[in-house]
Amino acid sequence: MSDGAAIHIIDDDPSVRESLALLVSAEGHVCHTYFSAQAFLDAIDNDATGCVVTDVRMPGMSGLDLLTTMKERRVFMPVIVMSAHGDVPMAITAMKRGAVDFFKKPFDGGALLASIRATLTRGDGEPASDAEAQMPQEKLASLSKREKEVLVGLLKGQPNKNIAHELGISVRTVEVHRAKVMAKTQATSLAELVKMALVAL
Repeated sequence: MSDGAAIHIIDDDPSVRESLALLVSAEGHVCHTYFSAQAFLDAIDNDATGCVVTDVRMPGMSGLDLLTTMKERRVFMPVIVMSAHGDVPMAITAMKRGAVDFFKKPFDGGALLASIRATLTRGDGEPASDAEAQMPQEKLASLSKREKEVLVGLLKGQPNKNIAHELGISVRTVEVHRAKVMAKTQATSLAELVKMALVAL
């Protein structure tokens, strides 16, 4: 049950903490804010419940390191990662370390709330179901050979120019294939595409 669930917001920017706290509190959640990853770890018990929303770049422990530390401490709350400096390699690293979603700042508040709702509905730390994994697999299977090659480049974090050089095609052609990949998978962002690819693997 997601109603009234605790949302733990970690960001060293007070304005971000305040705005996100207002956003999630309006949804009926209990909100706790922290200025650092260490402050969050010091404040919670290992059996704490809810959902964590954390920035990546902060003084001291980063949001990515927090994911590793939570796993080591067996704190099994789902974690949503956000960053103003987000790119595909960072999103891949975050999700490989256990993040359930990744948002690049600035992002739509409604999208974050939808992610929180989906995460809490599915349950803390639960893996994707077979049905959830099957859907991305079907979407990725619909890609052409060239579109899959472009997707591999995107997942490596390569810019269009590098992908074009590697595949021996023009940058414009890469852009066309990239648009087709997004359309066929129905991904609304690179982070969502990364998530889809990791679930399907």
